[in-house]
Amino acid sequence: MKEQILLLVKLQDIDSEIKRLAARKDDLPEEKERLEEERVSFEQGIEEDKERLDVLNQAHSDKEKELRGNIESAKKTKNRLLEVKTNKEYEAMLKEIENINKKNSSIEDEIINLLEETEKAGTTLKEREAERVEYIKNNERNITKIDEEIDSIDVLLKKMLAEDAKCREIIKPELIKKYDLIKEKRNGQAVVPVWKEVCGGCHMNIPPQLYIELQKYEKVRLCPNCNRIIYWEDRENND
Repeated sequence: MKEQILLLVKLQDIDSEIKRLAARKDDLPEEKERLEEERVSFEQGIEEDKERLDVLNQAHSDKEKELRGNIESAKKTKNRLLEVKTNKEYEAMLKEIENINKKNSSIEDEIINLLEETEKAGTTLKEREAERVEYIKNNERNITKIDEEIDSIDVLLKKMLAEDAKCREIIKPELIKKYDLIKEKRNGQAVVPVWKEVCGGCHMNIPPQLYIELQKYEKVRLCPNCNRIIYWEDRENND
């Protein structure tokens, strides 16, 4: 019976590994998708930086054009001062020139601010573009690793499933039936170790007499608390 109990332990280890590998395989496509989305977001960020720089350059160009137009308008108004015939017209033109100069002063301030923003945007864009090559390289390398891990898991799963089938052929049918029923009810964990009278599944104490019997490996026994198959694990002599 000891051999059968140890085979159940081995089967549990195999099934636990199969479950872990399957869960990992399910997670990997999401990780790959996240990396792909991050790359798209990174590329979009660069494009947005380029668009912002273009907008700032265009705004600067428009303001420069507006300033030149206002300066020309002020010159023409000054030339017309020589042609006015009344004080009222003269004062009106002086007021017009003053307003143009105030507006030009405001435009010049805007141009200075735009130049500062343009410089910052240009610096940011250069930094992002400098990072791009290395970022894309790392991103593609990580995606490749995920693809390789998926392939590796497929190989391991095939191997573990073969071992699972081989193990089930050796274990008695009635024990396999009991094992599968418990595994389904206990979230995949049907066989657990016991050490120092504590069940490794529910972490509750088992009766002292049951603990003694476990060490003899004479019969498949269940935890009286969680109903899992239990076996004695000698942790003092395990490496």
